[in-house]
Amino acid sequence: MFHIYNTNTKQKSNFVPFHPVALRMYVCGPTVYDFLHVGNFRGAIFFNAVRNWLERRGFRVNYVYNYTDVEDRILNRAQTEGVAPKEISERYIREFEKDYKSLHLRPHTHNPRVTEFIPQIVTFIEQLIAKGKAYQVNGDVYFDVHAFPQYGQLSNKNIEDLEAGHRIDVGDRKRHSVDFALWKAAKKEDEESWDSPWGKGRPGWHIECSVMSTVLLGETIDIHGGGLDLVFPHHENEVAQSEGCTGKLFVRYWMHNNMLEFGSQKMSKSLGNVRTGRSFIEEYNPEILKFMMLNSHYRSIIDFSDEQIMRTIQSL
Repeated sequence: MFHIYNTNTKQKSNFVPFHPVALRMYVCGPTVYDFLHVGNFRGAIFFNAVRNWLERRGFRVNYVYNYTDVEDRILNRAQTEGVAPKEISERYIREFEKDYKSLHLRPHTHNPRVTEFIPQIVTFIEQLIAKGKAYQVNGDVYFDVHAFPQYGQLSNKNIEDLEAGHRIDVGDRKRHSVDFALWKAAKKEDEESWDSPWGKGRPGWHIECSVMSTVLLGETIDIHGGGLDLVFPHHENEVAQSEGCTGKLFVRYWMHNNMLEFGSQKMSKSLGNVRTGRSFIEEYNPEILKFMMLNSHYRSIIDFSDEQIMRTIQSL
């Protein structure tokens, strides 16, 4: 018996898996439009260690780590370079996997791409509409958060406070300001899109993980991981979609790793302190990156300032 801090309950609790031996774990992977910054590697490194530790304790871990290969930043970069979106996404999947391999991390059980699951995503959205959890307007489909009473439990937010901070603009198609997109209608004829009952379009960001997790791991999984910045809205929306569709508990234990700072400053393009994992690995060593990520508690902030990097190296 051991304990896990569960983001959903905000406390440590005994870990009781859905199945006594076979464990199902899903971790949100990167959106592949560029080299990953160093902070993206914290989840990749930490949850690899979690999987290894669980297997040492006798579990068989089915570990899914996805790639988001359709998204505005991918489309924009493809348009800038004059290439197909798939060329951009596959290029940076290869680059990430090169870095991942250099860290001597074990392969995941599955690395699904969103574009491989479009039919299942469409079916999932159809089921949400049929159950009164979603609605379509002129080719767009939105999740109705008011149709899911538990919305906000994971992130400790309530709908009234969220709506107070948002407004519906003139011409907005949503019923409520906090409703979120499940399917986005194509706006241009040459835009990457797929056929659906609502016309050509592409999936929203949140629905992707719900579908890939459900298809590959089942309706209820043991552990869902990701960065702390994903708790809201991404993971909150995953819960609403998944449980709204299946009527079953989506995740038994939520685990979130904290962020990185650079001398008490968050990584930001405006501050000029954005650093890729590739540049760090080339300047120092993959093992230094792993050591820094694993030498601190996963729910604490890690300082990645130059001074802290040098202190870490000198201590080895």
